Amino acid sequence: MAHSNTTDVLVVGAGPIGLTAAAELRRRGVSCRIVDRLPARLPFAKAVGIQPRTLEIWDRMGMVRAVLDAAVPLRGQLTYVNGAERPRIDLVLPPEVPYRFAALPQYETERILDEHLGRWGTTVERGTELVSFSQDAHGVTSRLHTPSGAEEELRTRYLVGCDGAHSIVRKGLGLTFEGGAFPQEYMLADVEVDWDLPYGYTLRAMHLDSTGAVDDVFVCIPLPGRGRYRMSMNVPPELSTAERSEAAADGVAHGLQDGRAPQLADIQTVLDRLSPTPTTASDIRWSSVFRISHRIVDRYGHGRVFIAGDAAHIHPPTGAQGMNTGIQDAWNLAWKLALAVEGSAHPGLLPSYDAERRPVGEEVVGRTVRHASAQGVQSDPEDADTLILREAQLLVGYRGSPVVDPPGRGPGPRPGDRAPDCTGLTSPIAAVPLRLGDLLREREHVLLLYGTGLDELARTARESSGGRVGTCVVLPASTPPDTPAGPAVLPTYHDTAGEFARIYAVEAPTAFLVRPDGYLGARLSPPAPQQLAAHLEAVFAPDAGDAGT
Repeated sequence: MAHSNTTDVLVVGAGPIGLTAAAELRRRGVSCRIVDRLPARLPFAKAVGIQPRTLEIWDRMGMVRAVLDAAVPLRGQLTYVNGAERPRIDLVLPPEVPYRFAALPQYETERILDEHLGRWGTTVERGTELVSFSQDAHGVTSRLHTPSGAEEELRTRYLVGCDGAHSIVRKGLGLTFEGGAFPQEYMLADVEVDWDLPYGYTLRAMHLDSTGAVDDVFVCIPLPGRGRYRMSMNVPPELSTAERSEAAADGVAHGLQDGRAPQLADIQTVLDRLSPTPTTASDIRWSSVFRISHRIVDRYGHGRVFIAGDAAHIHPPTGAQGMNTGIQDAWNLAWKLALAVEGSAHPGLLPSYDAERRPVGEEVVGRTVRHASAQGVQSDPEDADTLILREAQLLVGYRGSPVVDPPGRGPGPRPGDRAPDCTGLTSPIAAVPLRLGDLLREREHVLLLYGTGLDELARTARESSGGRVGTCVVLPASTPPDTPAGPAVLPTYHDTAGEFARIYAVEAPTAFLVRPDGYLGARLSPPAPQQLAAHLEAVFAPDAGDAGT
């Protein structure tokens, strides 16, 4: 068995979640290898919905432009029940949200993430499979089966399993994966149709039986290309894989199934039965049978080994929550791992990954199961605006996390909430107004100081974090342009349009600590250096303040 040199982190699985984890680790200077047992990317449009929150993440990663070039907009949903059109759902978000809903085939998402990862000289090691691993107090030893047939033993400081519903990493940790399976099976197909339904709208067509229960359903999501959709529909008996799925070695019947792939005639039969307008399907590019389970682990990791994405939670694809939730898992974990590798993380920082992300996974599993068991997302009792914000994943938050301050009371975003974007920020140099997202892009912890005379807070942030917290000053709209905000080295912007003050609900001087993942760790009003230092002590190692000297 070959023995390889130590690297900081091994990422297992090169889907969107593993690629996100590896890219964020490499961007922060962490040495990383990423392996995948498959010899090449799969050409399947499996996960296609891209949420606005995911686009915000990709913006902070510095790769959103490539996605915008490749994706198509999702403007809303058309719903038909027993052939009758129901009210249209338009996906309308507040104007300060910088991105809307989009659709992109999973293989394109993986291509873009793969190319982004390549900026740091890291490539996916294809055809390489994790066989087993063990861990001790100082690291993880993994056995890999390589494309040549040889075995390699790799020593790393941490292991991250992004290896899907049948995760070897999850099994190796002995985690429970409680839940169940839906009896229904679905056909998935990537096809073209010649109907004239409005561009950019998903379609959900249902048939209800005499009791009002859904006994037939057909869902279409637009893809790049004229008349091209990813379609999902019930499986006819002759294509059923139920017996094979239930006999799966690990008992988890989820995802694409082996067996005869649906043909164009199978798709056309469903279209003839449920399509709201006569249409002909053509150019089938890919099809499969899909089974759905709903499960979640009891922990998102143990010791130096962690899991993310489908390895931790699987659920119905209602609302395109799965891949997007997994990407947020990976992003939450990556910045914390990077600090741990550097030796700058407080001992409680890595455990906060489970504390923050597992409740999110539990909520998503429960909500998508409810939606799949009823009549889709629109069956949710929430008002339409809240429902759309939740589906956009803009309401995900970490209030109560052990590494954020107590939320307190009052209007505006609180500790644990997503730091909302805004526009209208100007500087003497920028000729056009900037977004807050422009100030935060590809940065780590940022202290936003609203108002003047907050020099001591900036010093506290620098000294308590060993220089790992940057500072930006936002001046109220009423402040004269030539008013000094503090030391000349601090970047300073004017809230010319008053949007920052409105969205963040501030009138007096206030400080906000924005984490690398775009969530507020602290809101200080009035700004108190001692409170900021106490917050940073819960994030950074006790000696982090010495690292920058």
